[in-house]
Amino acid sequence: MASSESRVAVYTGSFDPITLGHFNVIRRSSRLFDRLIVGIGINTRKTALFSPEERIDLVSRVTTSCGNVEVRTFTGLAVEFVRECGAMVMIRGVRPLTDIAAEFTMMMANRQLDPDIETVFLMADEEFSHVSSSFIKEITPLANNEMLARFLPKEIISDVRKKMDEAFPVI
Repeated sequence: MASSESRVAVYTGSFDPITLGHFNVIRRSSRLFDRLIVGIGINTRKTALFSPEERIDLVSRVTTSCGNVEVRTFTGLAVEFVRECGAMVMIRGVRPLTDIAAEFTMMMANRQLDPDIETVFLMADEEFSHVSSSFIKEITPLANNEMLARFLPKEIISDVRKKMDEAFPVI
């Protein structure tokens, strides 16, 4: 298939840090499309735990087994980033049913901004439906590595612990 005809999708998020729920959606999406671009959104109004460069590194390390995944950062509207990537499909990972209303509202706004971009919703597998980056930040100081491995890719647990220790030193 020629590159101009390849099926490209974009999965956007903050990935601060990437969780097993994110990876579940990435792995499944990468099987549906010829290329999957993971877009790490940079929101200057939010304080991130990891820098954009660190998040690129973490996501890249976790997704090496998916040969068709590329990781980039972006600022601004996700729908504009999708268009810049030459894609017409935006992947959205959905966790609990409470995400549906917000995601539906976002999809409708994106359709107003660019009606040619389709949104594909993928439900996270059941065992990851409650996992969020915020949840990871809350439990990391309290959980051992075996516990964290239920929510985080094993290859980044030490990175998350180190960053949490730097951000929130024990007094």
